[in-house]
Amino acid sequence: MTMRRHSVRIAGHATSVSIEDGFWEEIKRAARADGISTARLIENIDRARTMATRAGTKPPNLSSALRLYILERLKAGR
Repeated sequence: MTMRRHSVRIAGHATSVSIEDGFWEEIKRAARADGISTARLIENIDRARTMATRAGTKPPNLSSALRLYILERLKAGR
């Protein structure tokens, strides 16, 4: 599986994530299924990820958070 860097604008700033093609395809599919843009889905995941900081735990990096989101979504059968 090839890892690629993807640029996206979230929360008003440009960022990039390095993630395998298969995960990126699942992120795009999940966004389509939810009727939102890929950037909006990533922004939502990023917001949830950073909430862990406020709870006193260190959040995973964004690429890891995206992988975990997809894993959970696939386990839930969505």
